Amino acid sequence: MSKMSTNLARCTLNGPTMGTRWSALFHAPSGFDAGAVQADLQAAMDEVDAQMSTWKPDSELMRLNGTPAGEWVSVPARLLDVLRLGLAIGRASGGAFDIGMGDAVIAWGFGAAQASPNRIRSAIKARRVPAHDALEIDGTRVRKRVPITLDLNGIAKGYGVDRLAGILGGAGIRDGLVGIDGEMRAMGLRPDGEAWTVAVEQPDPERRAPHSLLALEDCAVATSGDYRHWIDVQGRRLSHTMDPARSAPLAHSPASVTVLAPTCAEADAWATALMVLGAEDGGELAQRLGIDALFLLRGACGIRSCGTGRLFGDATMAVRPWGG
Repeated sequence: MSKMSTNLARCTLNGPTMGTRWSALFHAPSGFDAGAVQADLQAAMDEVDAQMSTWKPDSELMRLNGTPAGEWVSVPARLLDVLRLGLAIGRASGGAFDIGMGDAVIAWGFGAAQASPNRIRSAIKARRVPAHDALEIDGTRVRKRVPITLDLNGIAKGYGVDRLAGILGGAGIRDGLVGIDGEMRAMGLRPDGEAWTVAVEQPDPERRAPHSLLALEDCAVATSGDYRHWIDVQGRRLSHTMDPARSAPLAHSPASVTVLAPTCAEADAWATALMVLGAEDGGELAQRLGIDALFLLRGACGIRSCGTGRLFGDATMAVRPWGG
């Protein structure tokens, strides 16, 4: 273990984005202009929000949503990157991750409008074409082959975290921890030479507590769960994660899925895809694709876990129980 440098000062920056807050933790040499980096980080988050938000009627994504099917639309590079990745993971997951579920998200009340029984019926009855078949990309242009409402909430925060890491890297910071909610990305190591420690949350809607700890180096992590964003329908709690096969919230799913990946956008999208697929099918796909995933499952005896990939074997991606 290397000795911590006394020339480094701890910096913690944060700001608003996407209805929550972003954060950045790093250590910088004396005289480092943290104010300039704060401004750059906030500008990057504002750009992501302005391009990908479904809560801003004038966002680039909403402009694309408002364009008729068959009409080409030029989109900015960052939105294009996220669309490409979303379509690729949609295809690789067999449609479990689908950025074309915007109509269902709105109908069930997880968007800017209240839930609507009429919209719910329309979403369920709609002939659904997966986004990776419905959307066509040609250079910087995009067009919808059929009417579709795009929603990037399952990937945009992860992409935002990657932008935070990119801004820090551009400022000469090679080691740090950045995040938006539960989506995090570790850069390098802590000043003491140890990996960054990130908690996997206990899937409990009543309180916030850690379930286990991850030790991360140059790696991103994202968690999708059923316990933070939900609606109550006739006494039944329904998660915000949509099942593309039913155009409705997941009826049966893991309590949470945590994914480790090189980028947070990938981790974010795959966590959603594996939630939709469930522990059995999702675990098989993750194993086949080499995805590091931790499933937390509810049962009669409480929460149990199962994992795939290197989560339980790689020293730089160690997982251990909280308090263990």
